[in-house]
Amino acid sequence: MIKEIIHDPIFLGVKSERATKEDLQVAQDLLDTLIANKDGCVGMAANMIGIRKRIIVFDNEGKYMTMFNPEIIKKSGLYTAEEGCLSLVGGPRHCKRYQSIKVQWQTAEFQIRIKTFVGWTAQIIQHEIDHCNGILI
Repeated sequence: MIKEIIHDPIFLGVKSERATKEDLQVAQDLLDTLIANKDGCVGMAANMIGIRKRIIVFDNEGKYMTMFNPEIIKKSGLYTAEEGCLSLVGGPRHCKRYQSIKVQWQTAEFQIRIKTFVGWTAQIIQHEIDHCNGILI
């Protein structure tokens, strides 16, 4: 179900809790909301739809991907980027990102996966994990 986007920086500034199997519907709602906003958005975290759970969805090179409880376990290649966000009013903001990140997450079956992402996809994931950690650009 498509949900309303949260714009409250106080709500968004609180760290999210670990997701569980009971949160599978939250992930589907998050994906539905991302798809509905695909013209101006490439990734979302659950707190953007009012649920403080560590769930992110994003465009992974043309295919949508969902991660439960994502954590960056390695990073390299620091650079400065300019990003916007559906949940924040105003134009793009400067932030620090890494060119390459190794991420550990859980699938919808709660199996652990580890993969290295680079470039644009890595930047999207970092933005959404920041949301999970209560960090706004």
